[in-house]
Amino acid sequence: MSFVSLFSLPTFIHLDVILDHFIRIVTILAAAYVAAKIAKKSIRTVRIHIIETMKRRGKADIEMEKRATTLTGILRKMVVIGIWVLAGVMVLKEAGFDIGPILAGAGVVGLAVGFGAQNLVRDLVAGMFILLENQVRVNDVAIINGTGGLVEQINLRTIVLRGLDGTVHIFPNGAINTLSNMTHEFSYYVFDVGVAYKEDTDRVVEVLKELGDGMMQDEKYKPLILAPLEILGVDKFGDSAVIIKARFKTLPVQQWTVGREMNRRIKKKFDELGIEMPFPHRSIYWGEASKPFAIRSEQDRNELKALIREVLAEQSWQAKSTESTASRAENQERK
Repeated sequence: MSFVSLFSLPTFIHLDVILDHFIRIVTILAAAYVAAKIAKKSIRTVRIHIIETMKRRGKADIEMEKRATTLTGILRKMVVIGIWVLAGVMVLKEAGFDIGPILAGAGVVGLAVGFGAQNLVRDLVAGMFILLENQVRVNDVAIINGTGGLVEQINLRTIVLRGLDGTVHIFPNGAINTLSNMTHEFSYYVFDVGVAYKEDTDRVVEVLKELGDGMMQDEKYKPLILAPLEILGVDKFGDSAVIIKARFKTLPVQQWTVGREMNRRIKKKFDELGIEMPFPHRSIYWGEASKPFAIRSEQDRNELKALIREVLAEQSWQAKSTESTASRAENQERK
């Protein structure tokens, strides 16, 4: 049929063809939308079903839930992207475009992008290895290239961390040089307890064991602790303290909750027993005319302030006197 004969047909035939293609395009887009929604819900249901099945068998734990969340998130994105790409190709076909050359051109463009965007390809490959090797999962606490935070997203190209202050850090997978997972399977909270040199370290160790047993018996913290307090012993001799190192093995991400409570109990117990935890002291020395003294009360502070004001006033008077003498000498020389 020639171009002229086509436009000689009744107008309603063209409208009918256009309307038919329009309905098909709308149907394809609606079907893609529904399919994407169904895929998201189905993947979420499968994840929940797998976790519940593992729980019934006694094999589920936080690690399984983290990995399931990470993998299903990636799978959901890939399925949704695939659905919409397929829908886009079908819409182009219904719109009258020849998709053969388009697909061939897309292949050529993809090859060119592969050569030109090597960093993108590197990020994607590195992301696949991170997922396959289970290096880090969503809700882990990790340190990436020296920056720590909670893992909020793991994508094929990037990993997203959120710091304690709320800052969001985004790392391309190919640019990750060091990755430290602080919450893989279990965690440790390490204590460096400093006591004065006069204290009996064996006594301090017994007190720490007693406090550790108390934490294990506490109903609030017992579920978070995986093993009793491990006393590693006297670790080093500091400038003003003997350092005793110990650690608690806890559930992932719970080490800080347990550690903060343990620190609170150590402080209260040491104060109760009179065990000294030394801290830096400062003495002020005002030259040979005065001896070093410690500030012990509010009266001493007031006396110190008055003394400082007197010294500053005296220095100021001496400076003015010297300047005046020099000025007079200079005037006499001029005369």
